[in-house]
Amino acid sequence: MRVVVFVALAAIAATAHAKPRWQTLPLPPEMPKADDEGHVYVAGAKIFYAIYGKGAPVVLLHGGMGNSAHFAFQLPALVDKFQVIAIDSRAQGRSTKGKGTITYDQMAADVVAVLDQLAIERAAVVGWSDGGEVALKLGIGFPDRVERLFVFGANYDASGSKRRGVPSATFSAYAARCRSDYERLSKSGVPYNALIESLLPLWRGPTGITKDQLRAIKVPVLIADGDHDEVIVLDHLEEMAKLIPNGKLKVFEDASHFALWQDPAEFNAAMVEFLTTPPEVVEATPVSGTVSGGGMVPVGEASVTPAAVR
Repeated sequence: MRVVVFVALAAIAATAHAKPRWQTLPLPPEMPKADDEGHVYVAGAKIFYAIYGKGAPVVLLHGGMGNSAHFAFQLPALVDKFQVIAIDSRAQGRSTKGKGTITYDQMAADVVAVLDQLAIERAAVVGWSDGGEVALKLGIGFPDRVERLFVFGANYDASGSKRRGVPSATFSAYAARCRSDYERLSKSGVPYNALIESLLPLWRGPTGITKDQLRAIKVPVLIADGDHDEVIVLDHLEEMAKLIPNGKLKVFEDASHFALWQDPAEFNAAMVEFLTTPPEVVEATPVSGTVSGGGMVPVGEASVTPAAVR
C-alpha cells in the first residue's frame, strides 16, 4: 500500500507545474484490506465500517457522495499510531439509507451506533465536508463520545457557503469519481441520481448549528480548509475557530476543498500533529460570552486574505 501511495504522491509532484495545485484533483488509490469490517443497523439503515491499525480510536467521515476509501492518502499516516474506524455515511458507499430523511444529526447518531457496536467510549473524529458537519454535530450532541475534532471544509450556516454556479473542474472530477465508486460499492439498488436527490436537502438547507452551540463545544477542534476552497467562505471558518473555545484554524496554501488529495503530505502532517498534541483546554461557554480561539495558525494571525476568499 505504501508503494502505491508514494507513486501517487510522485505523480502529484510531476504534474504540479502544469497548473496551480488547487485546480488539480489527484485521485486516491484503493484502500488496503481492512483488519476488520462490518455493519451496524440503526434507524432503518445498515451502516458500514472498516477498521485498520491499533491504538487510540480515530473515526474518519468522508465528504458528500463519497465513501470511506476517499481517505486512502491519509491512512498510511494513521495506522501506525491509531485504530482507524472508517465509516461509509448513511446512503453512501456500502451503507444504506433507511426510510427517513437524511440529516447530519442522524448521521452523527449513526457514528455513535458504530462506536457502541465496537465498545468504544470516546474517539477522535476527522471529518471532511459533509463529514465535518457530522463531526460538529457529534461535538454538540454527543460531547462525551468525542476526544477532539478535525473539521475540514465545513461551515455552520448558509453564510459560510459561496454562491452556486457552474461546478468547477475539480468538483466535476470528484462527482465522476463518486458516481463510479457508488455504482461499484453500493448494493442498495438505489440509483446514483436518487442518492443525489436524497442529499440535496442537506446542502440546500440550514445545518441547524448556532453560534451558542459552537461556543459550548468542549473538546479541542481544528477548523481547516484550503485557501482556494470552491464552496466555503474562509472568513466564516475563521469565525468558527474563534467561537469554539478550544478552536484552532489551519489554512492549506495552494489547495482547495480537496486539499487532502492535492497536498496529502501537508494535510497528514497537520492532522497527525493535532491528533497527538496534548490540548490546552479552555472551559466551554454554554450559552453566551466572548471566546477567543488559538490555532496551529493563531486565529488572529491566520493568512486569510480577500484574494483567497473567492
